[in-house]
Amino acid sequence: MPAQSPHVPSVPPIAWSCNGKRLGLSVWCLVAAFGTYFCMYAFRKPFTAAEYAGYSLWGWELKTALVGTQVLGYTISKFMGIKVIAEMPPGRRAVTLLLLIGSAQTALLLFAVVPAPYNFVCLFFNGLPLGMVFGLVLGFLEGRRVTEALNAGLCASFILADGVTKSLGAYLLAWGVNQFWMPFLAGLLFVPPLGLGVWMLTRIPPPDAADVAQRSVRMPMNRTDRWQFFARYAGGLTFLVLLYLLITVLRSIRADFAPEIWRSLGTTQQPSIFTMSEMLVALGVVLVNGLAVLILDNRRAFFVALGTCGVGILLLAAALVGQSTGSMSGFAFMVLSGLGLYLPYVAVHTTIFERLIAMTRDRGNIGYLMYLADAFGYLGYVAVMFGKGLFAVRGDFLVFFTAICGIITASAALLLLGAWWYFAQRCPATGVLKPVAALGG
Repeated sequence: MPAQSPHVPSVPPIAWSCNGKRLGLSVWCLVAAFGTYFCMYAFRKPFTAAEYAGYSLWGWELKTALVGTQVLGYTISKFMGIKVIAEMPPGRRAVTLLLLIGSAQTALLLFAVVPAPYNFVCLFFNGLPLGMVFGLVLGFLEGRRVTEALNAGLCASFILADGVTKSLGAYLLAWGVNQFWMPFLAGLLFVPPLGLGVWMLTRIPPPDAADVAQRSVRMPMNRTDRWQFFARYAGGLTFLVLLYLLITVLRSIRADFAPEIWRSLGTTQQPSIFTMSEMLVALGVVLVNGLAVLILDNRRAFFVALGTCGVGILLLAAALVGQSTGSMSGFAFMVLSGLGLYLPYVAVHTTIFERLIAMTRDRGNIGYLMYLADAFGYLGYVAVMFGKGLFAVRGDFLVFFTAICGIITASAALLLLGAWWYFAQRCPATGVLKPVAALGG
């Protein structure tokens, strides 16, 4: 059991104004990570802009089958990533990135060539490699004094890219591109900027001595390391993983079925509406979560991030009330629900796991914890998607969305309270970690 204090060692604060080199490096890291992961979305999301009306697969709407199949591959990738990302040597990240995205683009080509609806299997092989991309990019950013700001920028990429790539898909469809060729063409357009982003990632140096002093060294984790870490904080991690699972399910439904939700809200579907709503969401989420970098004390930052999750849950509840009473426009509902979902979702990515490792000083890396959470999060989403197909949810998609949103909002609040209690007891302000047995676990 590690006995180190969870509080921050005495290190100088970040001197943005007087250290141009450090600021320049941070900007480089941010641009490289944002650009690379933004481009990845062009190989994953544009197909959701089409509705594939008139096609079905074994009694399911083809759109539901395609989304579920891709997410199934993505989910399997997340489970594989628990081992692969946790053990990945830094020098192999860039090559692995290019190989994974190249495989995904090949699958999109097959999606265009294989006749519908049997091309659904191609999206499984599209999602399978893409699930590990985030962890590879994240590995370049963790363990730094500015990690929250960098990770917030990285998360902004998938919030904004989700809308932008849907808009791109919608524009391509409006220009007459066949709906089955559209995803491949959208990916092809992003090959050059993807190459640039990956090259920029390879030029990022490892964390310096001051980073390590404040945030702890980040090491690859073998099987024994992973089991020991989980066993040490099993109760709290279980609460966090279940909370993340629920948020992932709702966030993914909102993202993948945005056209259906917008239509149910009675809002005119201009291609730019996806980008407009998600840009507002991204700005708010990045600002709130990125500010955690200003909190030097690791324990305080950890609990502030849990509080951020609570704010997100309250915003979700407010969005539901506003929509059910008719006091909120469709655009406002989508923006507020997006903020409510992405505040906790991004807090996990930027701060919660980063500061958990920093305050406990245990051997570990964010990749392991993120993929542990992501694997079960996407597994839950797969279950919901296939359950939707089995129970033949038809008609007004907003009814399905708001119903599951209400259930998840209430459940997430309880799980957050459980996580808060566990870590308040396990990692008290005294700086002495309590033994697991003291919590009865």
